Amino acid sequence: MAEPKSPMRKPVFIKVDSLRPGTSGHNLIVKVVSSKLVLQKGRPDDRQVRIAECLVGDETGTILFTARNNQVDQMKADSTVILRNAKIDMFKGSMRLAVDKWGRVEVTEPATFIVKEYNNLSLVEYELVNVMEE
Repeated sequence: MAEPKSPMRKPVFIKVDSLRPGTSGHNLIVKVVSSKLVLQKGRPDDRQVRIAECLVGDETGTILFTARNNQVDQMKADSTVILRNAKIDMFKGSMRLAVDKWGRVEVTEPATFIVKEYNNLSLVEYELVNVMEE
């Protein structure tokens, strides 16, 4: 007998202020506050490598999102995007949001929320603490 196909689980969307270091699998709906190209270089195979730092947020706070290559085109200021399966990368002790090949960035209808810009999670510095096993 064939296994009954499990229904697709609806994605659970979280808010920016609940993001924590070392976590992944996040789905968020965010507005792009700003986007700045920080790296653009051609590779020998004519493929461009582009990286942009984008400040994204919702009504709970903001965080820097690292957009790569095609994602850069979608992360335009004032657009609303759905980030699927996003993860937290640590960069110089602060959190950055990223979507790798296992996730997706989709532009969607403009959101109605006002971004809480003064709560920037990327400005919080985390110290790496080694926990000794006794």
